[in-house]
Amino acid sequence: MKTASLIFLAASLIALPALAQERVWRCGNEYTNNASVAQQKGCKLLEGGNVTVVQGTKPSGGGSASSSGSSAARAPAGSPRVEGVDQRARDGEARSVLESELKKAESRQAELQKEYNNGEPEKQGSEGKNYQKYLDRVAEMKAELARNESDIAGIRREIGRLPVKQPQ
Repeated sequence: MKTASLIFLAASLIALPALAQERVWRCGNEYTNNASVAQQKGCKLLEGGNVTVVQGTKPSGGGSASSSGSSAARAPAGSPRVEGVDQRARDGEARSVLESELKKAESRQAELQKEYNNGEPEKQGSEGKNYQKYLDRVAEMKAELARNESDIAGIRREIGRLPVKQPQ
């Protein structure tokens, strides 16, 4: 009984590679195992390793440049509905948080610019003897100024995306 099972298993393992892959042709970015289609399109026969083709999904028609403004304001599917008053309160809170962050970033920018002194900050300690150390610190200050300016621009964009305050 064991011998018959082993013979069957060995025979199926030998035949398996022959059944697993047929001849495959490549037609540009498409693959086919249909010989007549391959001859009509002038496809090339692939030799060597096995080919696995996974069909992709088509993108949904949700985001175009003209509709991005209206679709960005919509809530994701399945999210709970928020009443207008609650939403205005959330928007107001978000605006106040962003405005406080903007004030902090702008004051930090003013400090950095004052310290940077148009690219000529005062030398500190050992920088009088080691000029490269001074240059490294100046470059670091310049990069920090650029990062902070980028942060300010991002906060302003976020504030611009919020609905306009309603006078009360």
